[in-house]
Amino acid sequence: MQFLIGLLLAGAISFAAYRRGSLSRSGALGAVLVGAIVFGLGGWAWGVLLVVFFVSSSALSHYKEGRKATLAEKFSKGHQRDLWQVFANGGAGALCVLGNALWPDPLWWAAFIGALATVNADTWATELGVLAQGAPRLITTGRPVEVGTSGGITRLGSGAALAGAALIGLVAALFDFAAGQPLFPTVLLLPLAALAGLAGSFADSLMGATVQAIYFCEQCGKETERHPTHTCGQPTRFARGRRWLDNDWVNFLSSIAGAALAVGLWLLVASA
Repeated sequence: MQFLIGLLLAGAISFAAYRRGSLSRSGALGAVLVGAIVFGLGGWAWGVLLVVFFVSSSALSHYKEGRKATLAEKFSKGHQRDLWQVFANGGAGALCVLGNALWPDPLWWAAFIGALATVNADTWATELGVLAQGAPRLITTGRPVEVGTSGGITRLGSGAALAGAALIGLVAALFDFAAGQPLFPTVLLLPLAALAGLAGSFADSLMGATVQAIYFCEQCGKETERHPTHTCGQPTRFARGRRWLDNDWVNFLSSIAGAALAVGLWLLVASA
């Protein structure tokens, strides 16, 4: 019954997001699958965290769309998430829920929080960071780069990442309080999520600056994540990074890193 309720809720939310333009058809199907797993096997606490990520990140993707439209040439995909983007952002969380269903352990909850804190932080950083007044700086060298460059960070983007990660921790802590969990270490879920999510977001930027596949459009003379064709319609050539490591893989791997860090921090707190 719980899985059926989860499936129905995921379907309703995904349909609304599809009508809103936040999901493509394939993305809606992916969201139904991920949502059904998280709601159906995890329950309300896990499911609501997923909704908080999805709703907040989707809302920010539509914020000042006009200004962001000029950056479409930089990113591999637009704000309308497809199947692979849904899996990239929600896949690690779904795996945590499956792991907890098969081998119940509180560490899966910490991992889930870390994974969602990371993808929320990264999305907030991207959607708000591109609106910063100053030029972003490459995370590896600190040199100024064009807005939208993979691996570029700003103070506004970093602050947004911290806020997005902390929101996940706050909601998780409220659910644990409501469930009657002890004040300590429940109160530490907020800083745990903030640290893990921010670190995971920086890991995403680091991979974007070093190993993510980046292409170059000769027609426009600009680097881009798009392949095989640029927004101008011309083909792009491989410039650097690993050919298989596109932005979806970077998002997924950074969420795994955030989940692992959250588990490590939780074990550190538990042993104190």
